[in-house]
Amino acid sequence: MVATIDDEKDPFDAIVDAPFDSALSERYLVYALSTITARSLPDLRDGLKPVHRRILWGMRGLRLSSDSAFKKSSRVVGDVMGKYHPHGNLALYDAMVRLAQPFTLRYPLVEGQGNFGNIDGDNAAAERYTECRLTKTAMQLMDGLDEGTVDFVPTYNNEEEEPSLFPGLFPNLLANGASGIAVGMATSIPSHNVAEVIDATLELIDNPHVEHSRLMELMQGPDFATGGLIVDSAEAISNAYETGRGSFRVRGRFFAAEAKDEADREAGIERLGGGQYQLVISEIPYQVPKGKLIEQIAQAIADRKVPILEDVRDESDEQVRIVLVPKSRNVDPELLKESLYKLTDLETRFGLNLNVLDATRTPMVMGLKELLENWLLHQIDILQRCSRHRLAKIADRLELVEGYIIAFLNLDRVIEIIRTEDEPKPVMMAEFGLTDRQAEAILNMRLRSLRKLEEMQLRQEKDELLAERAELEALLDSPARQRTRLKRDLNALRKDYDEDTALGARRTRIAEAATTVEFSMDAMIEKEPVTVVLSQKGWIRAARGHVDMGADGCGDFKYKEGDGPAFAVHCQTTDKLLIAADDGRFFTVGADKLPGARGFGEPIRNTLDIDAEAQVVSLIVHKPELQLLLAATTGKGFAAVTDELLAETRKGRQVVNLKDKAKLVVARPIDAAHDHVAVVGDNRKLVVFNLEEMPVMARGQGVTLQRYRDGGLSDATTFRLEDGLSWTMGGETGRTRTESEIHLWKVARGAAGRLPPTGFPKDNRF
Repeated sequence: MVATIDDEKDPFDAIVDAPFDSALSERYLVYALSTITARSLPDLRDGLKPVHRRILWGMRGLRLSSDSAFKKSSRVVGDVMGKYHPHGNLALYDAMVRLAQPFTLRYPLVEGQGNFGNIDGDNAAAERYTECRLTKTAMQLMDGLDEGTVDFVPTYNNEEEEPSLFPGLFPNLLANGASGIAVGMATSIPSHNVAEVIDATLELIDNPHVEHSRLMELMQGPDFATGGLIVDSAEAISNAYETGRGSFRVRGRFFAAEAKDEADREAGIERLGGGQYQLVISEIPYQVPKGKLIEQIAQAIADRKVPILEDVRDESDEQVRIVLVPKSRNVDPELLKESLYKLTDLETRFGLNLNVLDATRTPMVMGLKELLENWLLHQIDILQRCSRHRLAKIADRLELVEGYIIAFLNLDRVIEIIRTEDEPKPVMMAEFGLTDRQAEAILNMRLRSLRKLEEMQLRQEKDELLAERAELEALLDSPARQRTRLKRDLNALRKDYDEDTALGARRTRIAEAATTVEFSMDAMIEKEPVTVVLSQKGWIRAARGHVDMGADGCGDFKYKEGDGPAFAVHCQTTDKLLIAADDGRFFTVGADKLPGARGFGEPIRNTLDIDAEAQVVSLIVHKPELQLLLAATTGKGFAAVTDELLAETRKGRQVVNLKDKAKLVVARPIDAAHDHVAVVGDNRKLVVFNLEEMPVMARGQGVTLQRYRDGGLSDATTFRLEDGLSWTMGGETGRTRTESEIHLWKVARGAAGRLPPTGFPKDNRF
């Protein structure tokens, strides 16, 4: 029969008329749910993703137990890929490698033989070169799979079955942690110490209403495979676990095992003699490749970001040993450490996001207590299912044992029936009241089993089975007994991961970071005294040591023709210098960056963008919390803290706002003991007022210090009222005069003032 056009199915009949956005959203939702529930998020009950669960299940099927011989990794990958996980073999092998790396998993689930990568960041060898088997931990995680504890589901091709999860008592989710990025959500769970997790679980069993703070006393925080230090406060760590979200600062650990002094050993300092030393890094932050970290340190040295560090060496074998060589024995070890924490991955952040799939496969962010409660409910359910499975096995065995006992009691008659009857089974069932299974089992018995001793063994087995059945029925009827049984099993598991064992000892230390030297690139300079000289025409230089400038202020320095000394200060190379210009801008320069004093120095305008018409008013050494008295020709001024005046760029910082042709004329440090301000104007009027009347500001015009009818402010200073007001007399002697009776000039801020005491300098300057 020839098909006609009408008989053929029109392909356009399969087209569904639906909005594109709804069709797209429905399909994307299916993909998203698949990614969330079947790929990226771990199940809180066994802490595994499907790919890891299938790898371990496949290895179990290949009988790769912890005491068996190793098999090729390619055999495992091929078997798992063909039967359970139809994805790329490279992705499967990478997942298996991660389970075998002791620097990735706190408690490895696969034992590898061959090159499985290293902490430097090198990849594992190809799967055909490596071999593997399960660890004891993995066997504990899968313990109970043959006891009806979990459901089995068909594989992707319906040819095999695989467990939906593992029933073991090992708390894998918290012990080994997990990380993954799904669609619209992610998970990041650090590894923890098994002994601490079990202790917290036991506490929760004994006291279901236990406070979160008590759980945190037992479970201190993460315990990473590579050790390191967690330097957050206990309060911050506790809050992260209570909410299920947070992050931890993880640092590498400095430890010098060969140091003789205990303090040096803990600080990672190895003394070399002659005052020289070197630092040793023995542990690095989790998931930081050692090779990358060393590259970062070496690059920081090359870029001169750590000028106090001379060299870095990798002397690692099985243990991490990174040696840091400082440039000088005078370098502060704590400052060097702090600089590396800031510039490299020697300090990282590990995010905590306790986002897991609960028993209903629903993603949820849980706090620590909620997580442990759900895991306990799962273990109780496993215990109940295991007990019911065992009761069914006992019932089956009791049926057969009772049949065997009947056969032994009537052995001669049973033999006669078997010998004479063509169909002995129905005859035996009718005569002795046997079930079909009992009769079939009797008929299948071997002759060698017909011994008197066998009957005694059967009766003993029956008694033992009855006792076990009674115990299991009592267990199922009593939640208290179930909790007691769970505690007993947890305590038995804890012995394998006790703090005294090599595998169970805590690796990561948790201690809040002590107050360290404040990190500053400018502070990483060898400290030595210098004398900084700024000339009248703006040439600056720095001479080593604190040089005596003499009465004329010139010292032994030479100046260009027509130039002379303007400012000279004693400071250290680690100090910052504040340069105030009369246009109200403040500039910052490091004392270590100034030219030497062999020549005339260099123009300050080569370093700083000081306006060509502006004049330098003051040169001040910055000290923390040091206050300056700032005053302009307008008679306005205020106090400012030098910490807020520092400028990071060569353009400086505008501090005093000036109008018209006003100039900044005073920028003078305020002594902590001073309590009054003295201001003198061009009109030779003097006013004294309390220092408290002057505000402390970061920027602005300030307030009126003295009122003028003509002219403006000439000078201002601070002093202690009890000591009186002093000024220089001039001349070669450099004498000063002090006026103790200064109360006559004390008024409120903003007054016009009166003529100064007799002998006050003609230039109206203090």
